[in-house]
Amino acid sequence: MFLVHDDEILIQQRAAGKYHTPGLWANTCCTHPHWDEDPKACAVRRLEEELGITGVDPEWKDQIEYRADVGQGLTEHEVVDLFLVQCTDRPVLHLNPDEVDGVRWVSLEHLEKEASEYPERFTPWLRIYLAEHKLSVFGPA
Repeated sequence: MFLVHDDEILIQQRAAGKYHTPGLWANTCCTHPHWDEDPKACAVRRLEEELGITGVDPEWKDQIEYRADVGQGLTEHEVVDLFLVQCTDRPVLHLNPDEVDGVRWVSLEHLEKEASEYPERFTPWLRIYLAEHKLSVFGPA
């Protein structure tokens, strides 16, 4: 999921205690649906659980499947519903320290450039989203 305000995207740094990809920068929030949970309801729930964001209306953009080496001999194989949240104001954040060490706002152009120059700083799935699914989430430039 990506949360956008004006021309900037909110990205998060994964908590140092995460079992894989700790400390790497990722999209705003990942959904982790419960069995039979509506994808949009999950997106709303996860934004609140990870970042304390409420009162937003995620727009479903695409469903993708990917495989990514996440280190330590682990491979993540996910089917993900991608959502976009357009905010008129930057939301008040209440970071869950078990999930998130930090956040920052970046333009899509800057994010793509930084992820290209320093891929080791970013989660594999964020790099996949940017390289293969940017248009389905953000539309044409």
